[in-house]
Amino acid sequence: MSPGGDGNGASIGGLLSAATRRLAAAGSGSARLDARLLLAHALGADDRLHGHEDEPVTPDGAAQFNVLLDRRLAGEPVSRILGNREFWSLEFELSPATLDPRPDSETLIDALRELRPDRSASLRILDLGTGTGCLLLAALSEYPNAEGVGVDIDPECVAISGRNAEKLCLSDRARMIRSSWARDVTGTFDIVLSNPPYIPSPEIENLQPEVRLHDPLRALDGGFDGLDAYRNIAENLASLLNRDGLALFEFGEGQGPEVARIMEAAGLSVAGFRNDLAGIQRCIQVRRN
Repeated sequence: MSPGGDGNGASIGGLLSAATRRLAAAGSGSARLDARLLLAHALGADDRLHGHEDEPVTPDGAAQFNVLLDRRLAGEPVSRILGNREFWSLEFELSPATLDPRPDSETLIDALRELRPDRSASLRILDLGTGTGCLLLAALSEYPNAEGVGVDIDPECVAISGRNAEKLCLSDRARMIRSSWARDVTGTFDIVLSNPPYIPSPEIENLQPEVRLHDPLRALDGGFDGLDAYRNIAENLASLLNRDGLALFEFGEGQGPEVARIMEAAGLSVAGFRNDLAGIQRCIQVRRN
């Protein structure tokens, strides 16, 4: 990998060091990594910078990097700048309409793998509020005989998740449709997954700027108490699940008991909870009675 140069004095190592200092001074907790990712993107180098620190960078390359760096210094997340995010070791395209996938959501895939250990099972999987398609496509990557449906109200999310399915070579087993939750979904499923909006409306303004200003409000705002989506989903969940079906939902810190009450009031059985990597209760397991 050789970005070239014309004697302007800028090297890969020099740009990285200067950018790291600026990002650290601005409060970034991952300044060096952010700088490397942004520079690799600007140079089209796919992060192959190690061992090339002395190589010069063209003025155009340095200028492109500085544009990206300024966006990061202004608080835009690196994933938004790059236009993609890794989830479950898979790369997902983002758009302004999609929630930026978080590692916390991988808790649902961990739970699914443990609760359905037979990887050869021919599961039917439904992902409500699919966004990038990360939950559905991660699940399909683990179960090669499974097929699934991803649902989203936003047509751009339907398009993005479809493109992600194609890029991951999963489009033959994944169908993306536009629907308000399960309103237009037909059939029954072995697995239902969802990371619905769960931030209480009054708390939106207190979110970190990287979230509040760059994630779509529709994917964050769960209504006054943060639980509107769970009420909507619970109404039809029993009719969506096969007899031995399992639903896994993400929820916000401290919301577990209320989500459980909503599910039980809809005639469903709460089978347990899962913690995320930080030890915070994050996932509820629900079955038909």
